[in-house]
Amino acid sequence: MAPVNVPVLQFKTCDIFGNYSKVFNFLPIQTTNFQVMTLVARRRGKIKTENPKALNLRRRKKFNGTPRKPRLSVFCSTKQLYAMLVDDQNKKCLFYGSTLQKSFRDSQSDSTAEAAKRLGEELVKACVNLNINEISSYDRNGFPRGERIQAFEIAISGHGFLPR
Repeated sequence: MAPVNVPVLQFKTCDIFGNYSKVFNFLPIQTTNFQVMTLVARRRGKIKTENPKALNLRRRKKFNGTPRKPRLSVFCSTKQLYAMLVDDQNKKCLFYGSTLQKSFRDSQSDSTAEAAKRLGEELVKACVNLNINEISSYDRNGFPRGERIQAFEIAISGHGFLPR
């Protein structure tokens, strides 16, 4: 858009400041075309997402393991799965197993999901040897149910060890 020639406005007197000897030159303001965009304001609902670790700590205060009903704690890293039966009263670990152990892997080509399933079966055998018929709580430590945790849960749920 080409600038428009408008004569310069000259003011010699002003009602507020009185007479001035200096002449004020006001140049015309060039306007540009603005795009008018509609502004959509959406109301956000209050979404409360709780930290999984804080949620786990609060649950652990409520559910404590005993020697006859231990707590089953599962930790899932990026590649492996670790499970243990915990007696919180005596502060003892009754069973510990991970998918890293060679006894749960038949060969190096086995996937960690297959090793997690074998870990669940071994946990059931350990519970039978320790005369444990049920667990007090199942603690995933705030981890989502991935492929490895699901394979582990299938193995132990067949024997009724997952609480409802």
